[in-house]
Amino acid sequence: MNVRLYVWQRGTAALLAPLVLIHLAVIFYATRQGLTAADILGRTRGSLAWGLYYGVFVAAAAIHAAIGLRNILVEWASLRDRSAGLLASGFGVLLAGLGARAVYAVVFA
Repeated sequence: MNVRLYVWQRGTAALLAPLVLIHLAVIFYATRQGLTAADILGRTRGSLAWGLYYGVFVAAAAIHAAIGLRNILVEWASLRDRSAGLLASGFGVLLAGLGARAVYAVVFA
């Protein structure tokens, strides 16, 4: 793995760690309060803060996963760097698109 990808992988991991902890805390809070999906959507609808939070979460997860998949394809599937990079980039774009669609649905739809 080259240094640039290493730094991006570790940077996104450092960003994801607190985001995941906050996400889990919100899940625990919602379940303990007995909130329904409709209640949660009512609270997130139109919230720019939740949109930004989950937008950053999706972007970091997509980048992190794509780099990890690229490394797996190079090391285990014996693909060349270019082929693995193209496949992993496509996967990252797919994840980012699906995540952005979910964020849009939860916050703006």
